[in-house]
Amino acid sequence: MVTLTKGLAKLLAEQGIRVNSVAPGPIWTPLVVQEDADSAPQFGQDTPLGRPGQPADLAATYVLLASADSSYTTGAIYAITGGELTA
Repeated sequence: MVTLTKGLAKLLAEQGIRVNSVAPGPIWTPLVVQEDADSAPQFGQDTPLGRPGQPADLAATYVLLASADSSYTTGAIYAITGGELTA
């Protein structure tokens, strides 16, 4: 995802097209319970913030990326992870 985002950002910048990515950590949705009801209470507890994110936690990032406030942003990866680091 990182290479694709950065490559497309560089390729499309001259055309005025910005390419960014959102890389969410554990986000609570109804699918969490449907997939594994037994482990649902522990879902996201291992993040530094100690809880899973909510869909609303991602919303502000998507709004920012869709707005003029990010007009100088391209090739960025927004990690909305509750502090969880990824390799």
